[in-house]
Amino acid sequence: MDTIFTRGPSLNIRLTLALVLSVTLIFVDHKMDGFKSTRVYLNSLMSPLQYIANLPGLMLSESAQRLTSQEQLLAENQKLNNQLLLMSEKLQQYEVIAKENAQLRELLQAPVRLASKKMVAELMAVDKNPYSQQVVINKGAIDGVYLSQPVIDDKGVVGQVMEVGSTNSRVLLIADVTHAIPVRSLRNDIRFIATGSGALNELYLEHVPHSVDIQEGDTLISSGLGKVFPEGYPVATVKQVVRDESRPFARVIATPLANLDRLRHLLLLWNAEGVADESESDTDEKVSKPTDNGEGSSDA
Repeated sequence: MDTIFTRGPSLNIRLTLALVLSVTLIFVDHKMDGFKSTRVYLNSLMSPLQYIANLPGLMLSESAQRLTSQEQLLAENQKLNNQLLLMSEKLQQYEVIAKENAQLRELLQAPVRLASKKMVAELMAVDKNPYSQQVVINKGAIDGVYLSQPVIDDKGVVGQVMEVGSTNSRVLLIADVTHAIPVRSLRNDIRFIATGSGALNELYLEHVPHSVDIQEGDTLISSGLGKVFPEGYPVATVKQVVRDESRPFARVIATPLANLDRLRHLLLLWNAEGVADESESDTDEKVSKPTDNGEGSSDA
């Protein structure tokens, strides 16, 4: 009996051709980045399915919120009002301190830090790969999201954007083994490099000499080096310092301040330079006709 599986080349030749083609595609994608645009199109194509997959959860969440008792709502409202009052008092102090800081910088002829653009995003999905710490958010290229854009939550630094689609983006968390962020100690301004451990509750500080003044409980903030994460955002607290003289460097473990295992709402940050360039570009367009040299455009 002549079947379709006995026609043409043998199964061994087909398997060899399939393996060669697979290895070639992997090489082209990994080394030459030949399918970058294809991944963007596929990500944009899959984004409606992700929204549809999240729809039942959103409906259940809204239904549960509507069933919340009136007493709980009143208690939460009172708690939020108290927090709002406390934050308003801190904001008043912050405005005074910010104004004094700007005046001192002008006296010292130091550059004044500009306010950065921000945007709230919501978590859509979490990567199921146990060796990769990534999440998907509901903001993309149409919202101005760009590669390597810093992402934070209400506690501290979360990570940076690694892939951008039209309506959603993929964020690489600081706990991923491939991620590193320059930090400094809030206590003594010593700089370190914090890398991900693969676990959501641990970071490693790389190449820390035994003589460095670092203690358990020290707060680590972003140093601003590398021009990816703005300076001054909380990153982690030092959890353990092990100084074993038989090893060339001390073993330092830190705990991320961001709630990486309970993410829901995130904040996308734009650098101050990008916001300034964008505002200047808008002003120039209002005053004169735009030129063809491409100056004044914003990366974001």
